[in-house]
Amino acid sequence: MNHLMIDLETMGNDASAPIAAIGAAFFEPSTGCTGARFYERVDFVTDISMGAVPDGETIKWWLKQGSEARAELVADGALRIWDALIKLHDFIKEHALPNDLDFLQVWGNGASFDCVLLRAAYARCDLEAPWKWWNDRDVRTVVEMGRSVGIDPKRNAAFRGTRHNALDDAIHQATYVSEIWQRLMVNGEDVI
Repeated sequence: MNHLMIDLETMGNDASAPIAAIGAAFFEPSTGCTGARFYERVDFVTDISMGAVPDGETIKWWLKQGSEARAELVADGALRIWDALIKLHDFIKEHALPNDLDFLQVWGNGASFDCVLLRAAYARCDLEAPWKWWNDRDVRTVVEMGRSVGIDPKRNAAFRGTRHNALDDAIHQATYVSEIWQRLMVNGEDVI
């Protein structure tokens, strides 16, 4: 599979935000199939020690979320940020198509969020992100394209799992991106 959906749970909403969890799932948008999955809780305090900056409004937002989602932020077993980033790097190298990291398409929910924050965390830890920046893909753009032709599975698809769990969110995003992708393509040709 040549597509990877990433979702982050963070303690802020700009490039300097501390990361609290990383979820990722390989997927094929033309079929909707998902493949290998990755989930790690991150000790966001270690990310703060590397220069990440928390945001008070985001912390207040987290306090209003469900108990399962909040519990993930402080659960035992969270990795230091650099350990989580190295594990993600190894996961990507293990599961991406062989010799295909130059073409791996990494999806995030927003052109300026998941991929940008993750790349900034790699930089803070003096590590290189394992994909090329020009292969960042944006979930929100695809959703808007779908809505423009009457397709809105983001709002209409049933959510499985816990909202604001990075892996459950990544799988949900891969599912609705795939549905839109398939509806916009017929026999490999654009419908619009």
